[in-house]
Amino acid sequence: MKKTIYSILMTAILSFLLTSCGDKTGNTDSYNDDAKTETKQEEHREEAMLSAKQFEALKMKVDTIALRQMNGYVEANGTLEVPPQNEASITSVIGANVVSIEVIEGDKVNKGQVVAYLSHPNIIKMQTDYLNAYSNSNFLKKGYERQQKLYDAGVGSGANFQKAEVEYSASKAMVNGMAAQLRLLNINTASVGNGTISQRIALKSPIEGFVQKVSVKTGQYVDPQTELFEIVDTHHVHADLMVFEKDVYRVKKGQKVTFDVQSVPDQELTAEIYSVSKTFEENPKAVHVHAEIENKNGNLIPGMYIKGRIQIEKIKTKALPESAIIKEGTRFYVFTVEKENNDWSFKPIEVILGQKDEGWITVKFPKEINPNTKFAYNNAYYLFAEMKKGDAEHSH
Repeated sequence: MKKTIYSILMTAILSFLLTSCGDKTGNTDSYNDDAKTETKQEEHREEAMLSAKQFEALKMKVDTIALRQMNGYVEANGTLEVPPQNEASITSVIGANVVSIEVIEGDKVNKGQVVAYLSHPNIIKMQTDYLNAYSNSNFLKKGYERQQKLYDAGVGSGANFQKAEVEYSASKAMVNGMAAQLRLLNINTASVGNGTISQRIALKSPIEGFVQKVSVKTGQYVDPQTELFEIVDTHHVHADLMVFEKDVYRVKKGQKVTFDVQSVPDQELTAEIYSVSKTFEENPKAVHVHAEIENKNGNLIPGMYIKGRIQIEKIKTKALPESAIIKEGTRFYVFTVEKENNDWSFKPIEVILGQKDEGWITVKFPKEINPNTKFAYNNAYYLFAEMKKGDAEHSH
């Protein structure tokens, strides 16, 4: 009986101990879960993360805050042009057939480089005529020198000497004239004088530049002075803007110009006015303003349409493109950028918007920012969505 009561008592004590341990274990698990949640909340920060591949695929543009002319300017449109001395038309000085064409449109050529070869029987005839005249002149020269010696010795006739002198002088003039014609055809007169006759002549570029137009075909007969090639030296391309009559008095030499090339988007160029025309074009009633481009690149081609702004006041303010700004509720945000190893971190920062102009908006920051801070210039909506997606994942 005592053993039975002892067994019941031990069973009750053991059951109580197990229950107590079970409660302690359950409470510990609950505490750990709360701690983990709190830690996650502490670790979570509002930001959008992009990998290097995402950054490249989105064509992200990152830079420090821009200082931009948002007012105090004159709008002017125009084209890219080059000075007349930097354009060249290549023609033939004689009617001939095109034997070969050595360049195509877009090729870079140096000054004196051959662009085509021409051939014609008249070219050969000019050389043979020169050779005959050259040989005859040498013969008359010897006769003249012989008559001069006789005349100087007092045994020759003065009339014979004068005749020889006149004939030799006339032959020299003829040879020099024919030699000048051959040089216009890029023919070496010394070689012709030695009996070498060229069957073709070379057309050469008079300037360094790029072939803009080829107006001839192989085998084609070309008349003299017909334009066959057009060469343009794009190193001296400049902005040619048209300023309307109402704004002419505000424009002067030395002012800065910012402009966009319509066929090359997202590329802002700067220039400085070096010449303002003194005469009006009739249609439209405007003057030409020429500006030297300061940040040229290989994509600038004469004839491209440009849209520019001439700065008449030197007032620049902080501004960002519209694509850099996102609105949430009544507030506006932009994204600061930092590179973390191979990834990119984008964090929102509040801004106060100001004047809008040509796709740009002036911005002010409630708190002072480091001037070296970099910002995302585009894809703000995507970055905002990516950030919210990260928030949703953390909330789970």
